[in-house]
Amino acid sequence: MNFTNSNIPILQIKNISKQFENLTALQNISLDVYKGEMFGLIGPDGAGKTTLVKILCGLLKPDSGSIDLLNLSLQENKKILQSRIGYLSQDFTLYGDLSVEENLEFFAEIHNIQNYKNSVDYLLNFTRLNKFKNRPADKLSGGMKKKLALACSLIHNPELLLLDEPTTGVDPVSRKDFWQILNEIKLKGVTVFMTTPYLDEAERCNRVALIQKGNILTADSPEKIKNEINLKSIEIICENARDVHRILKKKFSNDVQLFGDRVNILTPFAEEDKLKIITHLQSLDIKILEARILEPSLENVFIHLIKK
Repeated sequence: MNFTNSNIPILQIKNISKQFENLTALQNISLDVYKGEMFGLIGPDGAGKTTLVKILCGLLKPDSGSIDLLNLSLQENKKILQSRIGYLSQDFTLYGDLSVEENLEFFAEIHNIQNYKNSVDYLLNFTRLNKFKNRPADKLSGGMKKKLALACSLIHNPELLLLDEPTTGVDPVSRKDFWQILNEIKLKGVTVFMTTPYLDEAERCNRVALIQKGNILTADSPEKIKNEINLKSIEIICENARDVHRILKKKFSNDVQLFGDRVNILTPFAEEDKLKIITHLQSLDIKILEARILEPSLENVFIHLIKK
């Protein structure tokens, strides 16, 4: 069952700004997050993602603006709301000398949960950690530690789950498993607000906001964001891609982007420009392995918006 209800904002962020000495971390941020959706805040390190999540948790006070969470003012109801949200920080600290099961029991007691045995057993199975329940937390792999941290943030059945770069530093297999768990959480009706620097993860979210230097560049579903720029991507796969990138930037006025051995050119005239590019590169005796027209990726769009 899909619990997403686009008519019910569970979180309303209104004109939030935050300054640290000479650094403006957030500039007049406004976002709505709806009940049951997975919302991604996407941006590079230093963009303001962690600052916003800490404000949403009540760990930081904004300089201006307001936050309504679960139809309550965060400023006026911080203690009540903190009991209704789950928070997984980048540097979530597990108790290394406690076992997996003991960590879950400890966090259950912190949240004053009575008769938590069934909840602990459920979360051990849900996060695939049951086989490791007696292992000390500091003996877990990075991926298992993340899953244990997630389980601890779910022990009190939060209505909103705030995740700050939950898959950073996790190996690809554990990252895939982590995302399967997140999808199951969403299907249970929990609203998920997560930050990530990985644009491929944004494709998994119902809606995303792209943030850079404390500013929201755009916010919508991944597909709508890609469609809004009304451009196609010409992808050139070639040897010496860095040189080709430099050549095309000088020759053409289009947005030219470099990704490893591939050069992407964003343009509204894809077929026409593709022929021009191939002709120009061939005149320079540059070997083209492949040239194709694609829909732009979110990474293409993000770079394009930053340049604008």
